[in-house]
Amino acid sequence: MAKDKDKAPEEKPDHQEKVFLREVDEAVREDQLKNIATRYGLWIFAAVVIGLGSLAGWIFYQNSLNEDSGFRSEEYVAAVDSIRQNNLDGAAKALESLTEAEQSGYRAAAQLLQANIALEKNDPKKAIKVYGKVIADVSLPQPFRDLALIRKTTAEFDTLKPQQVIDRLKPLAVPGNPWFGSAGEMVAISYLNMKKSDLAGPLFAQLAKDDNVPATIRSRALQMAGVEGIDAVELDSDDKKAAPLKAAEAEGESKE
Repeated sequence: MAKDKDKAPEEKPDHQEKVFLREVDEAVREDQLKNIATRYGLWIFAAVVIGLGSLAGWIFYQNSLNEDSGFRSEEYVAAVDSIRQNNLDGAAKALESLTEAEQSGYRAAAQLLQANIALEKNDPKKAIKVYGKVIADVSLPQPFRDLALIRKTTAEFDTLKPQQVIDRLKPLAVPGNPWFGSAGEMVAISYLNMKKSDLAGPLFAQLAKDDNVPATIRSRALQMAGVEGIDAVELDSDDKKAAPLKAAEAEGESKE
């Protein structure tokens, strides 16, 4: 008990000192805040207003984009409906504003439809010009540009030299590419026109065996491969028979 009484006077000043220091610290902080508010209050207020204004502007921009996308969607649907009703003039008119849309997807789709309408109206020159515009527009998604290249080459096929067709489409005429069917068929025909059966036959066989290629192209490719002396059906059967054997060999090698 005596020891406790001896410690009490020492602890009391320490506690009072801590309270005093805390009060001084709080007073200093309050004074600093007042100085900051006095010196920079206007600038802080301006920064907050600008920040809120920027946020409001961004929200408005996003909402306007969503509203514009909805409007563009309605325009596109109206154009497609006109095409279904064989009202090509009405469809072409509905697509005019879409060709200048900010959304690259709508802009590309509208131009491709315009070109298709021109072909339907027996105006290949206009169609080829529009396809060329889509191909040259690097701001458009690549699949649309590739489709425009396919369509443009199809429209010009009879006027192009075989090597021109090959140079254009060879990058697309490979298995796994979404346009392998259309591009591959035109490249294979171009090889035939150049008397290069050794290149045309295998390509036709690849087309005939590829399940991702449209059935109509596969059917034609199967016939053309046969004309060139390649049995695509037999090759496909051999590949399927060889697949389990190769898998077994690979498994055996991994065990060793």
